[in-house]
Amino acid sequence: MAQIIGGIAASHTPTIGFAFDRDKRDDPAWSPIFKAFEPVQQWIAERKPDVLLLIYNDHVTSFFFDHYSAFALGVGERWAVADEGGGARDLPAVQGHPALAAHIGQSLMADEFDMSFFQDRGLDHGCFSPLSVMCPHEPQWPVQMVPLQMGVLQFPIPSARRCYRLGQALRRAIESYPEDLKVAIVATGGLSHQVHGERAGFNNTGWDARFMDLFQNDPEALADMTHAEYAELGGFEGAEVIMWLVMRGALAAQVNCLHRDYYLPSMTGIATAIYEPVQQALPASVVARHRSHMAAQLAGAEHLPGTYPFTLERSVKGYRLNRFLHGLVRPDVRAAFLADEEVAYELGGLTQTERDLVRRRDWRGLIHYGAIFFMLEKLGAVIGVSNLHIYAAMRGQTLEDFQRTRNTRALYSVAGRDAGPLDWNPPPAT
Repeated sequence: MAQIIGGIAASHTPTIGFAFDRDKRDDPAWSPIFKAFEPVQQWIAERKPDVLLLIYNDHVTSFFFDHYSAFALGVGERWAVADEGGGARDLPAVQGHPALAAHIGQSLMADEFDMSFFQDRGLDHGCFSPLSVMCPHEPQWPVQMVPLQMGVLQFPIPSARRCYRLGQALRRAIESYPEDLKVAIVATGGLSHQVHGERAGFNNTGWDARFMDLFQNDPEALADMTHAEYAELGGFEGAEVIMWLVMRGALAAQVNCLHRDYYLPSMTGIATAIYEPVQQALPASVVARHRSHMAAQLAGAEHLPGTYPFTLERSVKGYRLNRFLHGLVRPDVRAAFLADEEVAYELGGLTQTERDLVRRRDWRGLIHYGAIFFMLEKLGAVIGVSNLHIYAAMRGQTLEDFQRTRNTRALYSVAGRDAGPLDWNPPPAT
């Protein structure tokens, strides 16, 4: 069973990454930052977590306001550094842990946290600024990572209480994962700061110390505070410290603080801390009951013949193929595909198996592989194949036989005004 071995709290101000990249370790203005992270490095080296679940907020880099989620869990296979405007930092990508992420996602949804899920997005300084000074990473990172992006920039945002409860749900999610993994929860953000308006530059070192006291000993008091109260005491952007409560909620009631440091070089109170839970893992009976709770919604679906729920696991496996087919919604991509499919496959980075499935229009095989049907109907619209042809092929029937099971013999697709000839007479390859 997976085990939460501890929690790390760290500010994610970009000054940390700036100091690291420009080797400011011996500069008096910057050296306290590196000294504060030395115990964190030592703890990771000694405790050797397999996975870091890292809680951060994106700074409108990879997530924009065309679709802004409260809780977005990263379920992908690797996480690269995002370009925030001047080129990405020179850091290797971190390997994800899709299996653990999928389990966590299913568990949180079962506990009625309406999550969103993402892959293939760069992570900005909210993640990589503290991570770069937490552990060595050449030629690669010694841990895998599951990122949890919190939407705390566009109001309304989750309450402090909701964040704390999310942490409690995370504990159930992680400790019910069947594989033996050591997981550390990393919470980033804060402490006090404000970066906008006439109040820019606001800090409150007294509140920062009080916050860290309460965080260890009375997190319930912090969970009861409003966003306005956090903003008044710690600056409006400093209110992002509610993300710390996710980590605290995952650690059980009592914790030991192994390390705590604070430094205010400029705009943001930079804090680091390490906590280990006093309480042992959840009882086996609780874990078993939670696993049954997680499985309840799809229980029995496995007995439905020819049915393949599009789970997070299937989404990760079929991501490259689905991304390629989704690209056909763009006119330039459609034109390139129709002009030369083989070149399009190469540019899309498809494997030979994936190319063969698309090339042969193997609709059933594409579903078995991990494509979602709604990508297939986009391909059909581009090449002039109706939805009904695809349905028939997936059932192993001719179009005529399939249509005998329908109330009408109508043919249709999602093709729009730019579609070419809809030559639906010849049956597609199966």
